[in-house]
Amino acid sequence: MRTPSVTVLIDTFNHERFIEEAIVSVLEQDFPATEMEILVVDDGSTDRTPELVRKFAPRVRYARKENGGQASAFNFGIPMAQGEIIAFLDGDDWWAKPKVSKVVQTLSSRPDVGVVGHGIYEVDSDTGRTSATLPEESGDIDLHTVAGAAFFRHMMCFFGTSRVTIRKRVVQRALPIPNELVIEADEFMSTVSTAYSMASLIQEPLTFYRLHTGNLFQIRSSDAAKTRRIYEVIVALAKALEERLPTASIPPDSVHAIVEQLQVGALRMRLMLDGGWPWETFRSERADFRLSYKDGGMAYKIFKLCVLSATLVLPPRLFFRARNWYSSSVLRKMRGALGEPTTNAAIMNLPQPSDRNHQNERSR
Repeated sequence: MRTPSVTVLIDTFNHERFIEEAIVSVLEQDFPATEMEILVVDDGSTDRTPELVRKFAPRVRYARKENGGQASAFNFGIPMAQGEIIAFLDGDDWWAKPKVSKVVQTLSSRPDVGVVGHGIYEVDSDTGRTSATLPEESGDIDLHTVAGAAFFRHMMCFFGTSRVTIRKRVVQRALPIPNELVIEADEFMSTVSTAYSMASLIQEPLTFYRLHTGNLFQIRSSDAAKTRRIYEVIVALAKALEERLPTASIPPDSVHAIVEQLQVGALRMRLMLDGGWPWETFRSERADFRLSYKDGGMAYKIFKLCVLSATLVLPPRLFFRARNWYSSSVLRKMRGALGEPTTNAAIMNLPQPSDRNHQNERSR
């Protein structure tokens, strides 16, 4: 039997509503079937996922393990991949038809590149709304420079599962992924793999990323247990990257540029959950402004001053409750009319495409 050049690794857990659509989107790729292996790693599903995946045999290889989270699924599945290139897909997302051919073309023409990411369509299962999230431009990323590391940090949304493709020889150097990363293992994997190689970013959206209530990282309403789990994972992720990146000869300043945003995010979550000191809130909000935005107009500067002043007089949990209320209130819309600051992330958000066929979306 011919060895495939590409392995599509689909990680799944209780995705009975979505897994067939994910698999079909791979089977319909405009890429030779003989060159592509499809491997589904089931992280101990308790619903009908195993039954649904097995319907696609022998075209799809099914591998089941005990439930342990995303890191354990990658650690289990990556060594099983036969292809020289591994394209990752979550069991609740799906791909546009040219996805595999586009990323393989990039890797085939660029032997110095080991990691490829790209733009995405975001599909909200609750509202049916679809939008495109794209990098403002394509390009290469090298973590050995501070500018490259900071840019990668802002572009991380294009290197998560379902949009990242990595050469097997490169991703193997990122193993083992710490098992405590039950979510966000894709961020560790993509970052460390880029440290050992170079990443290339394609502007075109090639993945349909599904927003739904069962997503383990999305928080759509107040959920302290889910927030705490995310907080613990982000703390573990920052620590793991601080330890692993220097082994790939990434300079300290670049490591700091990558992990600082994670550390600030973790601090804010801790203050939301457990409270703390007002000066901690001040420090976290000032750092978040610096990392997220460039200097804006006068309205933005006044707003920023008011927010930072509030951090010093309100208990942290009360401050963040007020902040969450403000973000969805009419006051937020009124301030937006005065002008928004420019974000540091060079990302475009576009409305739903008019060509539904281009989306490769299927009626359900």
